[in-house]
Amino acid sequence: MSTKKRALPSRESWKANKTVLVTGASGGIGYDLSSVFAENGYNVVLIARNKQKLLALANQAQQMFGVSARVIVKDLSRPNAAEEVVRELEREGIQIDVLVNNAGFGVLGNFAFTSKQDEQEMIQLNITAVASLTKLFLPLMIKRGSGKILNVASAAGFQPGPLMANYSATKAYVISFSLGVAEEVRESGVMVSVLCPGPTFTGFQERAGIRENPFLKLVFADSRTVAQAGYEGLMAGKAVIIPGFFNRMSVFVSRISPLSLTARFLKRFREPGMKPIVRKLP
Repeated sequence: MSTKKRALPSRESWKANKTVLVTGASGGIGYDLSSVFAENGYNVVLIARNKQKLLALANQAQQMFGVSARVIVKDLSRPNAAEEVVRELEREGIQIDVLVNNAGFGVLGNFAFTSKQDEQEMIQLNITAVASLTKLFLPLMIKRGSGKILNVASAAGFQPGPLMANYSATKAYVISFSLGVAEEVRESGVMVSVLCPGPTFTGFQERAGIRENPFLKLVFADSRTVAQAGYEGLMAGKAVIIPGFFNRMSVFVSRISPLSLTARFLKRFREPGMKPIVRKLP
């Protein structure tokens, strides 16, 4: 597939009230969410660090679905990156009708010994970027009386996560934050939903440092299936979207079980899948 960059479409070519911004759009759930929105007639603003993958996705959206696409190469783990995105869109007169905060990553290992930089960048991306983009776009949506926000958390956010303690904590923040803001805007015409997938086939496992686990292959979901569930749940106005029966059951069990017992079980479950060295992909 050609990745030759097309000229930015004129403002007049963008469909009114049908533009979605997706962070972490270059792979995994973010890639599939972008595709699902494009299939449903949404212009797409695609944000990630990998320019070539974004351009390929943008061209696919334009050629296959006839929508407009805009690529913004940005590392949202950097402070002030969210503000830079908004300024760029304002200069080009692009209105965001749906915000999808998908970008994120995890680190596997004992917190005492994982990389401090990796942990800090994870907090910046999984928490600060989500809050910042929501803070910047939400007032505009409220002013218009319409808009949707989909924050991608994880089923891990419902339980303590030894060996991924900080990751689970960041996703717990996203869940609590999303539900709190959803109630605040309930009568404003703006919808806020949180997508909480369980294990999903993406590039997440490699970046987190997780070895292949035969059992996990039985419970892992396809990222396209998760993306479709996220889109449909958002459009249906669901506050919490947990794709898959197994994931809904695991969340239910973890919420009624003692937290210390859940933490002990997860530690024993994850230890065999740990790699000797946790590394961060470029």
